[in-house]
Amino acid sequence: MALARRVIPCLDVAAGRVVKGVNFLDLRDMGDPVELAKLYFEQGADEVTFLDVTATVDERSTTYDVVRRTAEQVFIPLTVGGGVRSAEDVARLLAVGADKIGVNSAAIARPALIDEIADRFGAQVVVLSLDVKRAASTPSGFVVTTHGGRTETTLDALDWAREAVERGAGELLVNSIDADGTKQGFDLELVRLMRQVAAVPVIASGGAGALEHFAPAVQAGADAVLAASVFHSAQLTVGQVKDAMAAEGIEVRR
Repeated sequence: MALARRVIPCLDVAAGRVVKGVNFLDLRDMGDPVELAKLYFEQGADEVTFLDVTATVDERSTTYDVVRRTAEQVFIPLTVGGGVRSAEDVARLLAVGADKIGVNSAAIARPALIDEIADRFGAQVVVLSLDVKRAASTPSGFVVTTHGGRTETTLDALDWAREAVERGAGELLVNSIDADGTKQGFDLELVRLMRQVAAVPVIASGGAGALEHFAPAVQAGADAVLAASVFHSAQLTVGQVKDAMAAEGIEVRR
């Protein structure tokens, strides 16, 4: 039997509230993270991802209290990212209920951070979060950004993904900044390219806006699909997404 593909609601959090914008701009309030996480758990979400989207920009740590309260209500894997700069930050997040830790800007600034986390806690804990834009400046046509998509690096997205996996990243959360919040569908070319270079699971993120957008991402190579605004606005439920994927012959968890 094929491995079941996962459906993952994403909680982008700023100042303790879930927010959502378009291309990471014009953030608007979408609700309480604990309440939303509990709702998605009840809908059958396979995991929940919690990203403090302003933690790195504001040079502050992820809100541990919100993580703790979320973990008390949600009994599925919880991935937490934003403001993680050291193995000690990881230890603290795991202690309050996180299962996996997303790293992005700090790992780009100091790639050895990935090695340190993987060596201490295991590769299964390390999720490399990539905020990727299309750019003619790199060989692959995709460049990595930091600080919530605000700062463009010189890193080719595929080269960085390869390096991160070699250093111990156990999963890649690949978010298209160009598609983010547009509801026009995932960047399937980006998903395909990441699948080709990475032997670890790939999570497709950015652009989900309709039921028909999810199956193509899996068919392009994604092991999991992640979405935010379509769930927060109650436009779609996790169950509806799983039904649509199953109708396309994709194995999902029930």
